[in-house]
Amino acid sequence: MAGSFSRSQIVTKPGVVSVEGGVVAAQHVLAAEAGAAVLAAGGDAVDAAVAVSFAIGVLEPWMSGPMGGGAMMLWREDEGRGHALTYGMRASAALDTAHYPLSGAGKASDLFPWEAVVEDRNIIGGSSVAVPGTVAGLEAAHGRFGRMPWAELLAPAIAHAKKGMEVDWYAALVIASSARDLAKDPDAAALFLEDGQWPKAFGWTALSDVRLDQSGMAATLERLAEAGPRDFYEGEIAAALVKDVTAKGGFLTAADLAGYAPDWADPLEIPYRKGRILAVPGLTAGPTLADAAGEWQALYSASEAAGPAAHAARAAALRDAYARRLSGMGDHDSEKAPGCTTHFSIVDRQGNMVSMTQTLLSIFGSRTVSPSTGLVLNNGIMWFDPEPGKPNSLGAGKRCLMNVCPVVGETGRRRFALGASGGRKIMPAVGQIAAQLLETGATLQQAVEAPRIDVSGGDLAVADERLDGPVTRALEAQGPVALAKRLPFPFAFACPAAVLREDGYNSGTTETLSPWGDAVAEEDTA
Repeated sequence: MAGSFSRSQIVTKPGVVSVEGGVVAAQHVLAAEAGAAVLAAGGDAVDAAVAVSFAIGVLEPWMSGPMGGGAMMLWREDEGRGHALTYGMRASAALDTAHYPLSGAGKASDLFPWEAVVEDRNIIGGSSVAVPGTVAGLEAAHGRFGRMPWAELLAPAIAHAKKGMEVDWYAALVIASSARDLAKDPDAAALFLEDGQWPKAFGWTALSDVRLDQSGMAATLERLAEAGPRDFYEGEIAAALVKDVTAKGGFLTAADLAGYAPDWADPLEIPYRKGRILAVPGLTAGPTLADAAGEWQALYSASEAAGPAAHAARAAALRDAYARRLSGMGDHDSEKAPGCTTHFSIVDRQGNMVSMTQTLLSIFGSRTVSPSTGLVLNNGIMWFDPEPGKPNSLGAGKRCLMNVCPVVGETGRRRFALGASGGRKIMPAVGQIAAQLLETGATLQQAVEAPRIDVSGGDLAVADERLDGPVTRALEAQGPVALAKRLPFPFAFACPAAVLREDGYNSGTTETLSPWGDAVAEEDTA
């Protein structure tokens, strides 16, 4: 419920519309501006995605970065088709499963309710680090569709890293939420904490300019710009990462990095009403979205989409789809901690689109930093169930199962790119927003701001407090219901970012309550 928060406060975010240019919608406005500037300079949507990805890794270092992984959906206007690219993290081929014995102490302390491992070795520290894929994914997309030089696209991220990320109230809150774990790693403590213990904080009663020292990351990005993306996997950066992860007790090897390759695939096509949704297949939430969306269409008609019965039908279908996902694919999640995913969507003036999600998995990943590179390290090993014999059990060289769900949808003259951050909450949000756009004719802003439900495993349905009444009564007929307020922190629902193209006009928006997220039109940076 609302608790101590204002009952009368209204927060809106108008989004943007571009008459002639492209639009970038991202969880950090400075990253969105970097991408829009690339579009203004004549870059493709993929060029802008490279710039946004690296910039947001500097500006939200606990959410994502070069040491992460993820997936993207691309739409190529000249081809009239979509492309799916997966660049998820993988367990090292040298990983020793015997290093992760169960402690017998109950459930783990982070996102997934696995059985606890001794010393949380699969969650925190070097032994939780998986082989990263984000840079390889960007390299693949840029090599196929990019027009601008790689080095130019890294320039905004380098400039931001040299300046250092500003620690405002929101950053201070996020850092404080993980300060206890960050203090365990000297390199993470040096980057994010004062005196190795206290969260960095800005002046509470006066203007101030507190910034992180990201000079190490700046030097790494400069090297990556100069030497090219393969240096991350086969050059000086790769060697530094292997050295640092090994020193922190991890299993990353030079062969792991050199042998990493992202996966191109045809999109998973999901027919929906008079349109379709294109999703990433394989070890993402795309197949689960297809499962739920198919059931939605059978349970209610488009004319009933706003009614209580439709909300109840969505909840039932989500519950069924997640039950099948959790039993067959092996992915589990809990509500105990926020994820550290970020999403951005881009459309250029030609109509090309990118929907890209990238993550370190937990907030601050492994809560460790590579001292040689200044990069926050992922904790992708936590994606695996430490108990043997399960659908998603830990194993050497295995690919991680992800909750990411970037999509492209279309109906009539309308096409959109959409995704979100928020762990297991991502797919329900993406599905409901996409359904709004495909079956009700809602504007992009209306679809993103509409109250949603979250049913992402288990019996509980979480409903936006604005749905209290007939909708919640319909949900209560199925099982327990909790009301939640949409707040800047923590998020009770996923945090979407989307762009839309209709009749030649491009628009974009992000989660209304996200304090940093924004959409930026190309012409606004020219």
